[in-house]
Amino acid sequence: MNNEINTIWLDLNEELYHFILGKIKDEQVSKDIHQEVFLKIQTKIHQLQHTSKLTSWVYQITRNTIIDYFRKQGKTTSSIEGIELAEEQSDDFDYAKLTNCINQKIGELSAQHKEAIILTTFQEYSQKELAKHLNISYSGTKSRVQKAREILKVQLLSCPNVIADRTGKLLDFENNEE
Repeated sequence: MNNEINTIWLDLNEELYHFILGKIKDEQVSKDIHQEVFLKIQTKIHQLQHTSKLTSWVYQITRNTIIDYFRKQGKTTSSIEGIELAEEQSDDFDYAKLTNCINQKIGELSAQHKEAIILTTFQEYSQKELAKHLNISYSGTKSRVQKAREILKVQLLSCPNVIADRTGKLLDFENNEE
């Protein structure tokens, strides 16, 4: 396990720091979050089931830590990563503007899909933990979470002020709430 942490550090250290800095825009806070991310990686590495998904797993922890930071600051953010809204697109796009729309769309999901999204995205349940919580199979849980994400993406793209390209990639959002 120590070897995996060292490998992650060597491979992703600078890349993660720049990713965090691009979202936070404050060097000292970014360094703190960067350190917190690696502490979480060390304590949660045992939850990683497939090493082929290591990078996406690390980035999920990073995004969740950034979201937690904004929540603690009293700012709203809604970087719901599972939706795959062009997750690696330009850092210029401000996902925080989507909060009301996303909250409304989550509220419109069926109870099963809403629970899957909330627990895996906001409560940081792994899909394995969700399976135990729901008392259903792991493959059933994976299907439920994937379906919930697909439905939410379609719903989000139907927001009147969301601008997407023909493939569904989120391009911009006109904030009419100001």
